[in-house]
Amino acid sequence: MFKAIVIEKDETGYRASLKDVDESQLPEGDVTVRVSHSTLNYKDGLAITGKGPVVRKFPMVPGVDLVGTVEESSHSSYRVGDAVLLNGWGVGEGHWGGLAQKARLKGEWLVPLPSRFTPQQAMAIGTAGYTAMLCVLALERHGVTPDQGEILVTGAAGGVGSVAVSILSKLGYTVVGVSGRLAESDYIKSLGASEVLERAAFSSAGKPLGRERWAGAVDVVGSHTLANVCATTKYRGIVTACGLAGGMDFPATVAPFILRGVTLVGVDSVMCPRADRLVAWQRLGTDLDIAKLNLITHEIGLAEAIPTATKLLDGQVRGRVVVDVNA
Repeated sequence: MFKAIVIEKDETGYRASLKDVDESQLPEGDVTVRVSHSTLNYKDGLAITGKGPVVRKFPMVPGVDLVGTVEESSHSSYRVGDAVLLNGWGVGEGHWGGLAQKARLKGEWLVPLPSRFTPQQAMAIGTAGYTAMLCVLALERHGVTPDQGEILVTGAAGGVGSVAVSILSKLGYTVVGVSGRLAESDYIKSLGASEVLERAAFSSAGKPLGRERWAGAVDVVGSHTLANVCATTKYRGIVTACGLAGGMDFPATVAPFILRGVTLVGVDSVMCPRADRLVAWQRLGTDLDIAKLNLITHEIGLAEAIPTATKLLDGQVRGRVVVDVNA
């Protein structure tokens, strides 16, 4: 038996609870992992609370991230005792995830735990940090360099935003953060932002084009915010989009794209090919100041994940949440 958060839906309603689960109930897979830590992401918050159509079958164990040690393996790449981590691949949505003390998974979904990181540090980074790194790699791939101007990061007090600010500032970029919580301005600046702007300046309908300011951007919000970011991006600037905290809609015009040559780059972390994941984690090992992880992260026990999910969706959680599944 092991402990897990289990989401159920039946005639009595939708609920998430901490349960004892028999190992025989684990889904199919060729690697069984003894989980040490998971995380709580925005998607996990939606799954646990039922406020978004994230879970595709029931019962479901949420948790899009996990780190742990291989307990059983019939996969050629992994042996008993190997330290591994996982981000995405639909885990926590259609396949039991990491908010449990055990997980059974496909070996092709796993990545070896980089030696530079402890399990806790890997989860402090988690899907949010790995997604932030994919956004930075996209900016670099499209030729955005520090001398070209400011980089805007929306949702800068959240998980993706916090890591993106930290990485970009270490790489020498001038970073401007956007947040709906100006009380977090000192925190965002401590991560490396030169300035913090109020979210309200971006969150309502704007003009098709605004004053050019950003050489590049990392957006986790979508909707009007993403439209306004594109409208104020400089000629041939690059905007990476990886989230929808403000909505899935995109109420924009084509003006930034056909008049200024702005490029909008979609960044997907869930089904991202393994080769790209390995590059992202390698770069995280060199480009993220590990000392800043303590500023970004706080740790909770498995039972605390359920009430914390509501706080996360209400915008009351700063940075990253690491879940010690054995606490």
